[in-house]
Amino acid sequence: MNKGITDFPARLASIAAETEMLLKQLLGDAPLDGEIFRPARLTTAMRHAALDGGKRLRPFLLVESAAVFGAPRSGALTAGAALELVHCYSLVHDDLPAMDDDDLRRGRPTVHKAYDEATAILVGDALLTLAFDVMARPEVHADPSVRIALVAELARASGLGGMAGGQMLDLAAEGRFEPKRLSEKEIATLQAMKTGALIRFACRAGAILGKADMAALADIDRYGIAIGQAFQIADDLLDVEGDTKTLGKAAGKDAAAGKATLVAALGLEGARARLKELVTESDSALARFGTKADTLRAAARFVAERRT
Repeated sequence: MNKGITDFPARLASIAAETEMLLKQLLGDAPLDGEIFRPARLTTAMRHAALDGGKRLRPFLLVESAAVFGAPRSGALTAGAALELVHCYSLVHDDLPAMDDDDLRRGRPTVHKAYDEATAILVGDALLTLAFDVMARPEVHADPSVRIALVAELARASGLGGMAGGQMLDLAAEGRFEPKRLSEKEIATLQAMKTGALIRFACRAGAILGKADMAALADIDRYGIAIGQAFQIADDLLDVEGDTKTLGKAAGKDAAAGKATLVAALGLEGARARLKELVTESDSALARFGTKADTLRAAARFVAERRT
């Protein structure tokens, strides 16, 4: 077993800790240049949403992808913190009564339960806009063209043709607007947008930070697509097979809400088989990078085998 695999838990924990430290700094009480005032209730609720929880997988993938291309770690960590702010915003809004109506997130009350719905909406708004503030900073990369590329790609991954669009497809698949049954292909598209887009961006962002050529970017993109779908299938399996205490959120809600998942479409065994195929696919995409990508290979296995 190579070093990239044996030290994987330590690397994951280290990047999570560094991301946590950056998020605490970004969510401080003092207003930044150009800001007028930071309302205490909003700032505190943003910290509730973003701090003290999660594996920080998306920043991890960004930092480790950047390492493959020799990009500075400090800039990658800052970009990863920006990405995590987008992810946390999405969870806050996803938990709202009008969306998934969840009471628990990471073992704690969701923001609208700990505070109120109006505060939760503003928390999501503020986290999202702060993310683009952070991604545009010189600390991410000295080259403005790199920062522009990152901001543009993050906007697309987060918005109409990415995560937000995927959320709309997810609501439609529940029959919110009209009766609808999705095919396997349609479910895969929904999940590639709702969950996969930010994971794919994390991998592409590392390559952009390292100014990778188009061929290398295409391969890391293939990896990001595969691991994004693997993450969602593993998540859907956990919803069926896990329990609320272990997951830190309500289990069994997908089936109860009539959500469109590949587990529902393929069955448990079919979903597990597809998960194995995706791990193989992700490994194949990394072939050109040799041992430099061993940690990314370990990440794919971690995603497929996780239990929380």
